Amino acid sequence: MFGRKTQDSDTVVRLIASQLRRDISVGVLAPDTKLKIDELRQRYGGSAHSFREALTLLASEGIVEASAQRGFRVASATQSDLEDISRLRAEIESLGLGWSIKHGDLRWEGEVLAAFHTYSKLCMQTDADRQAFAIEWDEAGRHFHTTLVAACRSPRLIGFQDRLFTQSRRFRYAALVEGSIDLAAETRGLGEVVEATLSRDADRACELLSNQILGALTR
Repeated sequence: MFGRKTQDSDTVVRLIASQLRRDISVGVLAPDTKLKIDELRQRYGGSAHSFREALTLLASEGIVEASAQRGFRVASATQSDLEDISRLRAEIESLGLGWSIKHGDLRWEGEVLAAFHTYSKLCMQTDADRQAFAIEWDEAGRHFHTTLVAACRSPRLIGFQDRLFTQSRRFRYAALVEGSIDLAAETRGLGEVVEATLSRDADRACELLSNQILGALTR
């Protein structure tokens, strides 16, 4: 009975965290916004305890900042933040892709192809209506990049990659809506990454992926 209660509470926390994470990613909760638990409860529903747990979880992901004196607030999103996140993403994802190419099997290759197919299709749809498909596009991009490193045999690297991608989502979403992402060019670039990956050309695949991620700094 107690185990079920704990499990239900954990589910509520994850759901709240998911909603807050999405609203931070799409700018509904803007950078540096103070996150007052009473106001959040009125907006989303849920207990004060659940929101504290959810905000603590998001703080561990780096998209919320916690202070004993000032409570919680949305993390900043400056150009310096983007540069730091992008450079780390380029290093971590390239490393993970290299290890995945070394260890990945045919099933992993199929998953990479499927994830890229979904993402490329959503890039085409999103290019026609960036507001309508932005969230689906973002999720498909996250899944594709996660799949690239999924066979690296390092849970810690996978966790770090996921955290960095989560931190990058606000910048990607803003760039998409502002029209500064060339979705056709991104699709072509990632297609080259996939081609090199399936050819098991780790050096080329990692270089292409790194360049693709660092392209965010020149938009």
